[in-house]
Amino acid sequence: MRIAITGGIGSGKSHVCQLLEARGIKVYDCDEAAKRLMRTDLQLQADLQRLVGEGVYINKVLQKPVLARFLLASEANKQAVNGVVHPAVARDFMQSGCQWLESAVLFESGFDRRVPFDVYVGVTAPTEVRLNRVMQRDNLSHERAMAWIDSQMPQQDMAQRCHYVIENDGHHDLNKQINGLFNYLNIKAKNGDNTFDCR
Repeated sequence: MRIAITGGIGSGKSHVCQLLEARGIKVYDCDEAAKRLMRTDLQLQADLQRLVGEGVYINKVLQKPVLARFLLASEANKQAVNGVVHPAVARDFMQSGCQWLESAVLFESGFDRRVPFDVYVGVTAPTEVRLNRVMQRDNLSHERAMAWIDSQMPQQDMAQRCHYVIENDGHHDLNKQINGLFNYLNIKAKNGDNTFDCR
């Protein structure tokens, strides 16, 4: 069984994944994987050079300012880069042996169409809570933090596409909700939806 965890900026998705890892569950981090693959995957490097230009790598070292300028130039450029990075991440995940995956832009990126997942888990939080987290974590203004939130899929739309939602508002018990998720997965497994041991 493959489980994907998603949530918008400031939802506390990474904290939920840390709690899962504390229980012995390895969660594949798409953001970290993308950074690693851009450093190490020769095929991905060649694809990016063809797309962005030879200057995106110098002595096999990614030139982040060059990539950033290309990404910010247009939405088409951003989608083109995603079109070579996301398939590489999907292949890497499929070969990793992990059952759990964390992605902030799971649905927006179309990653859910590249990899067959059995369960989608959404992490949500009230907008004001998300704003405060982003402002404190990244030292951003209220306006800038709100712009980041607004640039992503509306939280309600994301939650409606998930099988299970964890409310990370600072009040609801996260460990109790994770126990509920495990119960949900075990019931799903007992009903014949693949075998899964959540311990």
